[in-house]
This record gives sequence, structure tokens and C-alpha cells, in this order.
Amino acid sequence: MDEQKLVNISALQHFAFCQRQCALIHLEQVWQENYLTAHGRQLHERVDNGEPETRKGVRFERGVVVSAPQLGLTGKLDLLEHHKASNQFIPVEYKRGKPKTNDIDQVQLCAQALCIEEMLNVEVKQGALWYWQTRKRIEIEFDQSLRAQTHALITQVQKLFKLGKTPSPTTGKHCKACSLIDICQPNLTEHDASNRYVAELFNMEAE
Repeated sequence: MDEQKLVNISALQHFAFCQRQCALIHLEQVWQENYLTAHGRQLHERVDNGEPETRKGVRFERGVVVSAPQLGLTGKLDLLEHHKASNQFIPVEYKRGKPKTNDIDQVQLCAQALCIEEMLNVEVKQGALWYWQTRKRIEIEFDQSLRAQTHALITQVQKLFKLGKTPSPTTGKHCKACSLIDICQPNLTEHDASNRYVAELFNMEAE
């Protein structure tokens, strides 16, 4: 797959949050920050900019760029731990909030593991999520169920990108937390009848 057509791992999180937001960011290259995104960006910058180090037989590499053409993904890992004694690679993802009620954080982490497996030809058995709000690290096992869920979401995002069309808005509670709400304007575009008017106009002229 062409390097330019690889899906960024972050798109999985955006797609799960809102398909329209995912398309605006990754297809239309639209971005705008709010407090939540700015705080998250600052957290990741602090983590990613740390120097590599080795402690007690564990190598810590930060801001690791991964590319998996067969899988169709690319992205940057916050932290990759290499436990030398067991030769285990453990991706660690940092989040600004607290654990979500859905599995999207685990899926994003699993996608990172799949990239590592393709690049290094190793089996990545587990990873970890660290939440800033709770100051808690949660170990995640990459079982077959999570892997299947991750592959399914990757396929959905790839289909959206191949279609190349931004979905219509679907308003909900998630809109309040979206940094693109002023650009998306879901309350306006969701009820916009202009497209239907134009279509009906052309149908009338064709008759």
C-alpha cells in the first residue's frame, strides 16, 4: 500500500468518536483545538520528547514511529518498552482523561501492537494504558477478541477513506466535547435542506 494512503492510528479513535470528525480531520485536513485537545497534545509532547533510557533490563523508547503497509496503518507510539530478558515489546499509550466506557482505547493500543508485530516479526502479547486523570496504569492483553475488533475497525476506517466522502453530521452529547463543532456546525448542516432542494429542482427540469 502506498505510504500516503496508510491510515493513521489516531484515525481509529476519531472514527469511534464521530465518523464525520474523522473525515474532517483525515480527509479534509481540518483541525481546531479546544481545552481538551490542547491538554492532550501537551501531555503527549512531554511523553514523546523524553530521551531513550534503560532501567532494570527494560529499554524505554519514546515517540516511536511505526509503519505497517500490509496492515495499512502508520502512526507514533507514546512509549515502547522492550523487556530484554523476555524479549517482550510492550506499547504504552498515555491518555489525558480516565478510562472510557467503550473499548476504543484498547483497540487503538492493539493497533499499535499489530504494527510492531508486522515491523519486527514478533508477537506482542500485551500493552498498557496510562490515564492522567486517575494516575493509573492498566495492563491490556491482546487476545483474539480484541484483535478481531481492531481489524474490524481498521477495515471500516479504510472504507471511509476509500470512499473519500465526509459523512453527514449526527448530533449528540459528543458534539459538546468536539473541537471542530464550530467548523462542523451540526445543528445547521443536519437540517440543511439545500441539497434536497437542488436535487428536486433538477428532477423538475428533467420532466
